[in-house]
Amino acid sequence: MLRSAVLGSLALAGSAAGCSGGGPPPPRGAVRTPPSRRAGPPAPADWNALGRDLQGRLVRPDDASYDAARRLYIPRFDGVRPQGVAYCAAPADVAACVRFAARHGVPVAVRCGGHGYAGWSTGPGLVVDVSPMDEVARDGDRARVGAGTRLIDLYDRLARDGVSVPAGSCPTVGVAGLTLGGGLGVTSRAYGLTCDVLQSVQVVTADGRLLDCDAGRNADLFWACRGGGGGNFGVAVSFTFRVHEVGEATPFSLRWPWSSAARVIGGWQRWAPSAPDEVWTSLHLDTDPGGAAPRVEVSGFALADAARPMEALTAAVGADPVDSGARGRPYLDAMTFMAGCGGSTVEQCHGQGSLPGQRPGGRFPRTDYAGKSHVAYRPLPGPAVEALLRRFEQGNGVADRSVLMDAMGGAIGRVRPGDTAFPHRAALFCVQYLAPDAPWLRGTHAAMEPYLGGNAYVNYIDPDLTGWARAYYGPNLARLERVKAAHDPGRLFGFPQAIA
Repeated sequence: MLRSAVLGSLALAGSAAGCSGGGPPPPRGAVRTPPSRRAGPPAPADWNALGRDLQGRLVRPDDASYDAARRLYIPRFDGVRPQGVAYCAAPADVAACVRFAARHGVPVAVRCGGHGYAGWSTGPGLVVDVSPMDEVARDGDRARVGAGTRLIDLYDRLARDGVSVPAGSCPTVGVAGLTLGGGLGVTSRAYGLTCDVLQSVQVVTADGRLLDCDAGRNADLFWACRGGGGGNFGVAVSFTFRVHEVGEATPFSLRWPWSSAARVIGGWQRWAPSAPDEVWTSLHLDTDPGGAAPRVEVSGFALADAARPMEALTAAVGADPVDSGARGRPYLDAMTFMAGCGGSTVEQCHGQGSLPGQRPGGRFPRTDYAGKSHVAYRPLPGPAVEALLRRFEQGNGVADRSVLMDAMGGAIGRVRPGDTAFPHRAALFCVQYLAPDAPWLRGTHAAMEPYLGGNAYVNYIDPDLTGWARAYYGPNLARLERVKAAHDPGRLFGFPQAIA
């Protein structure tokens, strides 16, 4: 179940859906609210009054929908019981929630898809869920996208016009968390990260204002929202992206025997980062809980015919695969295939339910696992490959465990590290470790730390990571800290790895 459910897990979002700001007087049309911080002790919280203030819906513990509303994508966090979950239908709802949390000293967490590995898009206080704001409207070469939009709906609605936005794969991930942390995906080498095509973003700030942020307005906040991580600065409520035209795409795969795993890793990491921009690949190592040998496979996505890249990869490995396949598909079909819900309807690619973000006919499963990451700036040397393969051989047959190496390079590397908050522009690939059992996960990450340590992807947020701020943000950390200090001085938006 783990591998199929996380086939598109490079899209899994960070801790929350937010981004924040402050600064000049409210622009025209802004949501105007009183200051978010007041002298004296917090007033008693009137949750009924908050519910009356919302255009959307406030779900409380005595509501029949509460057990469903409080759950994230990962069941491990089902024990968390927030005091309320606010499904915000408009920016004014978000402003009301921010004002309520600040006035009453209620902890606030921001949520869209709820896929963060650490579970920080929930908590004991108020969960601000932006899922109802899921409109997608194309306007020429741009698309305005609500922060609550799930990736499957983003792809579906834009594909009707023959366009798309480079984004992740997992269908139930929210566009907000993905974008705010950077946004690696299967077309990133061709078109850049999701944050690279972001033209503007609307943000409800810690003082309750609605700010328009782009290169000319609130530019520092706009910069921070392009890779600075979700939940750090406030609540993003809508995005405007530059779109690109799409046609047929070709998912493909090649599988080798485990005895060739070292050769596959060596050949792939020499070839993949410099492959043609229109070709993305991911090398998978997977245990077999049934006790058969571990598996080594490369899955790929080509915006053209896949025959040549498959031949080039085979030549780089120096060994023929035991199985391979490729099939051209319409773009939306190709994305659902990469998401692990190929052959399903758009409705079935959602979680099941009647709450915002869900669908009555949804079939996409929740999956209990944890993740860690490294961002590789140099190839794995021989001893590192040997150490990684030993982790699979020693742990095979026990649980469903995976390591995914996702190719970077191409358009990702043609943006300077400081042009957006996402710093890892020179990286060769991103390594993601996935498992339901923490000891194996930590041990495997630790085995790779001497070779890959120092850099990680914020959208694969890791609660155990030491030196996380530098690992996520590198040389951009100091500027992000200045943005935080300027626009959320009271630290209303916080979690264990929030920017200080």
